[in-house]
Amino acid sequence: RRRLSLSVHEPLAQRLVVRYHISGLAKEELLPYLKHRLELAGTQMDLFEQPALEALFQATNGLPRKINLLAHLSLNVAALQNAQLVSAEHILTAVEETG
Repeated sequence: RRRLSLSVHEPLAQRLVVRYHISGLAKEELLPYLKHRLELAGTQMDLFEQPALEALFQATNGLPRKINLLAHLSLNVAALQNAQLVSAEHILTAVEETG
């Protein structure tokens, strides 16, 4: 919202008809959300260890866009290390990569 209020973004702000703020997911919604996303990708396997879920939630504050990005990066980190599951360490490595 703040960025759209800047004068440089005024033309874009004028064209947006609807604005909606998505709040973060609750901690108990994270696992079902990830399972749904993984099912859409074609797997029903649980790929995240419980400590990884905790780290993911803490790093993203439950924001879906951030969850998607960090989960994707952490899956890549785990794959590069030939890990079967994403660990909290993989999440932390992905956080460091995002800056």
